[in-house]
Amino acid sequence: MKRRLVLIVSVGIVALLIMILLSLACGTVNYPLSTVLDSLKNVLNNGVETGIDRTIFNLRMPRVLATFAVGAGLAVAGIVFQAIIRNPLVDPYMTGVSSGAGLGATLFIIIFSSTLSFGGNYAMPIFAFVFAVIAFMMTFMISKFSGNNNVSFVLSGVITAMGFSAVTTILMLTNDDKTHNILGFLNGSFSAISWEMCMIMLIPVLVISFIIMIYSRTFNVILLGREQAMELGVNYDSFRLIMMLIASFLTAICVSFVGIIGFVGLIVPHLARMALGGDHRLLIPASMVIGALLLSAADLLVKELINVASVTLPIGAITTLVGIPFFVYILKRRGKGYA
Repeated sequence: MKRRLVLIVSVGIVALLIMILLSLACGTVNYPLSTVLDSLKNVLNNGVETGIDRTIFNLRMPRVLATFAVGAGLAVAGIVFQAIIRNPLVDPYMTGVSSGAGLGATLFIIIFSSTLSFGGNYAMPIFAFVFAVIAFMMTFMISKFSGNNNVSFVLSGVITAMGFSAVTTILMLTNDDKTHNILGFLNGSFSAISWEMCMIMLIPVLVISFIIMIYSRTFNVILLGREQAMELGVNYDSFRLIMMLIASFLTAICVSFVGIIGFVGLIVPHLARMALGGDHRLLIPASMVIGALLLSAADLLVKELINVASVTLPIGAITTLVGIPFFVYILKRRGKGYA
């Protein structure tokens, strides 16, 4: 399995490098790959000089790196929740984080969108992040007072998400002039990513993923159940709480800047398990590569659809359309074992 991991990661890294070149070449104006390579060489040697350099390096490069960060982050968060809840049919949004972020962004758009100078580019992500954290805390408190077990946590997340989504829907219906902008966030977009935003996402994703990777053996033990984990020296309750907090924080960072992108945290862990089995020492690094590649491919498809059909589709819709049949397949293949 370790050799298979090395193969997957190696092939994945090569594929990511190819995806970078394709994503830099594709956009409102398509450039030949030779032009992209020449521009990158010029930026490395002389800095950003020409209009093409600015387009490729300042506009498109942050976008593609952001897709890598969000894809990897959601995949890792998905692995954490599936291990802790001990159910491979959950995803990072089961805590209500996405619905909370959606409500935060909706409130900002309704209240402050006419005041363009308010908070700069980071005001809406801050609103989304704060409400994402609030949603997680509500889920955790409801779960704590209703049994504090895996089932109550999942149900608490569903209830919290439904509540936040209901408020968001009401706000949209009563502010129909802002609906387009709200829907843009609720379905995900990488169109307005700057270098600063990219780094704010990329650095925490790498740091948190590395921390989670350190505890990959503990995740394997957690899957044995509470009693067995306690016998093997794992503080089950504390570890579960800390990892939920970390994974929720990771998810909140991702959705706060680019909106809600569905099914990545569900699909990618399953793809990794199909190839490598259930050892988290292998799953986590493989999922990071697969998640980054999957989301960057979806974003490339979105940009191509704009050029071919002059239609701007939110990336969250693309990943959801891919994720639904995959979810049905997983449910059909393994669903009886979850009963």
